[in-house]
Amino acid sequence: MRIDILTIFPKMFSAVLQESIIKRAQQKNMVQIFVHDLRNYTANKHRKVDDRPYGGGPGMILCCQPIFSAVRHILQEVKKEKTNKIKGKAKPQVILLCPQGKTFSQKMAKKLAKEKHLIFICGRYEGIDERVRTHLVNQEISIGDFVLSGGELPAMVVIDTLIRLIPGVLGDKNSLNFESFEGNLLEYPQFSRPANFEGMKVPSVLLSGNHALITAWRKAQALKRTKQRRPDLLKKLISKGE
Repeated sequence: MRIDILTIFPKMFSAVLQESIIKRAQQKNMVQIFVHDLRNYTANKHRKVDDRPYGGGPGMILCCQPIFSAVRHILQEVKKEKTNKIKGKAKPQVILLCPQGKTFSQKMAKKLAKEKHLIFICGRYEGIDERVRTHLVNQEISIGDFVLSGGELPAMVVIDTLIRLIPGVLGDKNSLNFESFEGNLLEYPQFSRPANFEGMKVPSVLLSGNHALITAWRKAQALKRTKQRRPDLLKKLISKGE
């Protein structure tokens, strides 16, 4: 997979992309991540990427020219690079991170993890020129019903979520089968050593060695926790007849 990120604050990604699972995925050549400073693509001699909206209104919006130029440059770069693993006619998904997008979910992450090339556009200021939406973007993603200063943090969230779904990235592939939101259930409670900490004991069933009982306990706990905290997920489970 190749991931390109368009932003006016490229330094925000430095630490996130060089730690933990994302770093290891890059070291294993399972993913290539490139961060592009939109200011490098503007035709404005002052490296300006924003302007006032036509018709008036508060604040500034990101101009379309730098974004179109950046995406075109990326596509040309991929086409010319003979050693690039992205082959065939796979069209990149151009994704805009913004409050108006579809709410991000694990299901969406699984779908994106199968793509070969993703381009993330990080919105800023009061918005983005509508021509980017209508003529360039394939889909828009929001990470929740709240407003952030820009799309950089949402991009990090989405990238972290989908990279760990790429086969081979995690050390134990079974880890993905027992996480929250898998099968519309929250994850069951987890415990580690010591078995007794200041009088707080690990449930005896987990110390029994009886895997059938442990599996049944975990499923019951997952159902209980989901019912308490996310009854909406349980409704989805029931509607599917699971």
